[in-house]
Amino acid sequence: MKEYLEAGRIVRPHGVRGEVVVEPWADSPEFLLAIKRFWFDEGKTDAGFLSARPHKGRLLMKLKGIDTPEQAETLRGRVLYLHREDVQLPAGKYFLQDLVGLRAVDGDTGQVYGTLAEVLPGVANDVYRITGAEGQEYLFPAVAHMIRRVDVAGGVIELLPIPGIFDDQGVDC
Repeated sequence: MKEYLEAGRIVRPHGVRGEVVVEPWADSPEFLLAIKRFWFDEGKTDAGFLSARPHKGRLLMKLKGIDTPEQAETLRGRVLYLHREDVQLPAGKYFLQDLVGLRAVDGDTGQVYGTLAEVLPGVANDVYRITGAEGQEYLFPAVAHMIRRVDVAGGVIELLPIPGIFDDQGVDC
């Protein structure tokens, strides 16, 4: 598992004091408010986090040494990372980045469907894009009653599919 995880992306400067607008890659901006340290460069460089506050579904963040809109502009597009140990997830919750790469199997029969390649955000629920051994792609709704078990350490997700999801040659994604 990765030690540093993507937390969000700086999308633009805000105001005249060097704040930046961060698009959070979490369930909500408030989730990231509990984090006290952020990183750049996949965890190699301390971002100099000073403070953050929610604003219109995003975060306004103040970073050390960034005091003007021009300095903030130089950070546009940079990805912020968090250290996995700085977050305590509730039981049954996972970092989406940890789900990618899990072997997707049938929770009843053990049949291997493929590898969870991507988590696509949806309106009602997320959707898992699963790639089969022969390149076929399947879209699987990430709803609790269709997932028997997630074992990140064991590298497997057990699914309970309805008929038709894995019965054909996949979908054109």
